[in-house]
Amino acid sequence: MANSETSWTDSVNDAVNGVFEPVSKFLGDIVFYSVDIFGTSFPLIVGWLVVAGAIFSIYFGFAQVRHLKTAFRLVRGKYEQKDAPGEISHFQALTSAVSGTVGLGNIAGVAIAISIGGPGATFWMILCGFLGMATKFVECTLGVKYREFNKDGTVNGGPMLYLRKGLAERGWPTVGKVLAALSAVMILFFTFFGGNLFQINQSLEQLVSVTGKDDSVFGTSGGAIFYGLVIAGLVALVLIGGMRSIGAVTSRLVPSMALLYVTACLLVIGFNLTEVPNAIATIVSQAFNPEGVAGGVIGALIVGFQRAAFSNEAGIGSAPIAHSAVKTKRPATEGLVAMIEPFIDTVVICTMTALTIIIAGGPLYSQYRETAIEGGELDRSTGAGISITSDAFETALPWFPYVLTVAVILFAFSTVITWSYYGLKSWGHLFGHSKTSELVYKVIFCTMVVTGALLSLGVLVDLSDATLFLAALFNIVGLYLLAPVVKKELRKVLNYARRRDAGDTEEQIEADEAAEEAAEAAAAARTSAK
Repeated sequence: MANSETSWTDSVNDAVNGVFEPVSKFLGDIVFYSVDIFGTSFPLIVGWLVVAGAIFSIYFGFAQVRHLKTAFRLVRGKYEQKDAPGEISHFQALTSAVSGTVGLGNIAGVAIAISIGGPGATFWMILCGFLGMATKFVECTLGVKYREFNKDGTVNGGPMLYLRKGLAERGWPTVGKVLAALSAVMILFFTFFGGNLFQINQSLEQLVSVTGKDDSVFGTSGGAIFYGLVIAGLVALVLIGGMRSIGAVTSRLVPSMALLYVTACLLVIGFNLTEVPNAIATIVSQAFNPEGVAGGVIGALIVGFQRAAFSNEAGIGSAPIAHSAVKTKRPATEGLVAMIEPFIDTVVICTMTALTIIIAGGPLYSQYRETAIEGGELDRSTGAGISITSDAFETALPWFPYVLTVAVILFAFSTVITWSYYGLKSWGHLFGHSKTSELVYKVIFCTMVVTGALLSLGVLVDLSDATLFLAALFNIVGLYLLAPVVKKELRKVLNYARRRDAGDTEEQIEADEAAEEAAEAAAAARTSAK
């Protein structure tokens, strides 16, 4: 009986991989079209994300530096607005969105980056995260600016709305509709492959590693299916509650898990404090002179940028969906809050993960780096992700992989439920927000959870990257066209914060803003009449 069961589950496993592997290869060949730069193939789509972050940083005067203090004040509730429309607080919006970014991208993604691109890939991840702060500010401001409210008080937002409505305002309605539809399709695909399957796959890998590895019951196809079914059931329960339920769960789950993980990283770093300068020097030196990385500097840069994009999702259009539910009357307040995401996600947590792996080492990391240095091909299909990070922790803190397993499963769960919401809003834009339509989506999503337990890591990474970068392609076109709208909203918020600090009341500021808007509308009407 056991043999027949094993045969059946293995057949399911092989069938799932057989379906998705050719799809991932086909998409990867299209999305990551490359040009030759100094003898190295450089995917144009990677440059697309990074250039956007650089342009927005310059256009908004490096808002991610100048206005970060204001952003933290907003999160703490300093500028709370009475009777502001929305579903959740600034803090809940941040934790909901962070739960979609802080997680296995930081733990497994960093391991993948430095096992393939060397320690120097960390430098490029940090740079990409810094630039991504500006991109996320732009898209999340627009997400609130063009959101819509349903009859029951829930909110619809995201690129599907700001691309359609915002570009129509600026005289490009057809372009807006096309970009909105394409963006919704790509976010929906990434919901299934990156926000869903990757999380389940890597959390299962960690569970297997602490429950016997090759002898683990979860290492069998039957055990993997059981794990997928349990997570799918829990996700279904939270999905029923909608965004308020997701915000309530993530506002408690994410800060505690992030604190636990960061504390562990700090313990490893603290125990090896004398090694930190060498680790930092290695990251910086190998960013520009990497050892054993295909393509040298460009190769390390590409890997670092790809994994940073997967980790913080700046420019993808996903985060504005969560941020649009915030209680605020001024869109740019949430844009400023959203800047904190890439800072926490990539600049802080990814850096800590990288330092932990580089300092603690671990047999698995050493094995992968030795293979890379000798010019060998890394076998990602066996799972070169979270196991490397766990192995490094075990070297320094033998007991921590068990704690890490709990954190990883909770991280994965919080990411999955957040992405289930992103996917739901994209699905609704394409197929309508009726109860029947949403039920169909929820069934498909929970079914896909089980699939994530069966796919190989290599297939999942390729699928996730392809759909993620396609989403960025369509979203960022709209961000460029709508940047002047964001600049106007930023001026309003900075003036609002300045006046609140000076002691002006909410009522005084709102009255003056209303008068100013009326004057602007009258001036615009006179201009159009001429």
